[in-house]
Parts: sequence; structure tokens; C-alpha cells
Amino acid sequence: MIRIANPTDVCALAAIEAACFPVAEAATPEQIARRVEQFGPYFLVQQMEGQIVGFVNGMCTNEPDLRDAMYEDAGLHDPDGNHVMIFGLDTLPGWQHQGVAKTLMRSLIEQAKRDRKTSIVLTCKKRLVSFYEQFGYRNEGLSASTHGDVEWFQMRLPLRPVNK
Repeated sequence: MIRIANPTDVCALAAIEAACFPVAEAATPEQIARRVEQFGPYFLVQQMEGQIVGFVNGMCTNEPDLRDAMYEDAGLHDPDGNHVMIFGLDTLPGWQHQGVAKTLMRSLIEQAKRDRKTSIVLTCKKRLVSFYEQFGYRNEGLSASTHGDVEWFQMRLPLRPVNK
């Protein structure tokens, strides 16, 4: 079952985040709580067998590229923004490679289409570029992000033409 995250999920979400990312890259429990509070339909969780097994979250903005400051400040979320910036697609290690991440990504893409967003943007490590390409994301090359002191690639999924 896919649903919107709520404040009672924060502890479970923080544990999943800690299992999926090194400390330098992981969102803190406080950041996750602020994101749950702010992001609404752009913070989705998947439950299986009574537990949260994965989540995807991101903010909306009129800025076309993901900046490191966005990871830190959930208050930058603009529900009316044209672009969705994905901060994380996390799956509990025991549930990986079972379609959880794909289901979450498809759900977020459908939400963005319903909301008539222009694009979805994310950054990922090189080994994950092909995973995101299967959804139609385009690799825009190395990102300016230095989040967690890692080399990131910016990926963009165009959803509709930009109005000129």
C-alpha cells in the first residue's frame, strides 16, 4: 500500500534512511520530520506486511536544478512550484530488489503528472543512472552538488513542455 507519510512514521523513516545512506548523506530525523510536515503528497511511503518498507520524498520549487541547500531547508518547498526535486528513494535492505523502489517512483511520477509539474529532478551515484533511465530520466551529467562529499549525477524526467 502506498500512502502519504504522517508524523507517526518519522521514527521508522529515520531508521530506513540510516540503513540506506552513510551518515554524511542521510537526512537527520529532524529533517525527515520537517519534510513529512511540508511535502504532503510528495512524501510517499510503501507499507507491506504492516511495516513501512520504503519511501520517496521531494520538494516542489520553481528552480530547475537541485541545490544542496534544498536538502537542509524543507521550508523552501513551494507546493505550486513547477519542478519536483527528489531527495531520497529508500528501501529497507531486506526488501530491496522486490519492486518497492519502482512502485514508489511510479507513484511519485503519477502524482507529479496529476499536479501538472514540468519535471522531476534527482541526483544519484553513477551506479544508479541506468535504474532511473528506465523511468525516462535523462542524465544531465555531473551535478554541482557536493552533498555528503560524493560525486552526483543530475537526472531529469521531463513531464511537459516548458511554457515560453
